[in-house]
Amino acid sequence: MPTYEYECEACGATFERFQSITAAPVRRCPSCRRAKVRRLIGAGAGLLFKGSGFYVTDYRSAEYQAKAKAEAPTAPTAGKDAAAAAAPEKSAHKHAAKAGK
Repeated sequence: MPTYEYECEACGATFERFQSITAAPVRRCPSCRRAKVRRLIGAGAGLLFKGSGFYVTDYRSAEYQAKAKAEAPTAPTAGKDAAAAAAPEKSAHKHAAKAGK
């Protein structure tokens, strides 16, 4: 809900009200009680993000996310790690056996 600024044309008092957009504007001044209040045109407030976790990349297009996922390196599975670790040992044994002949 936005905050609206008001000014009384009779006494010059200014005040703010936190109101719904659909709420009727204030007509009476809280200071002098006269019905000479007008809503001011304000500059508005800046957009504020509170808390952590909001990043520019949170709302990227689906196409961008698909490309990023395709380019990202995949993590090897446990089965592949064991096979990759065993393969260099076998080849090292073959080279040692050939060198010994």
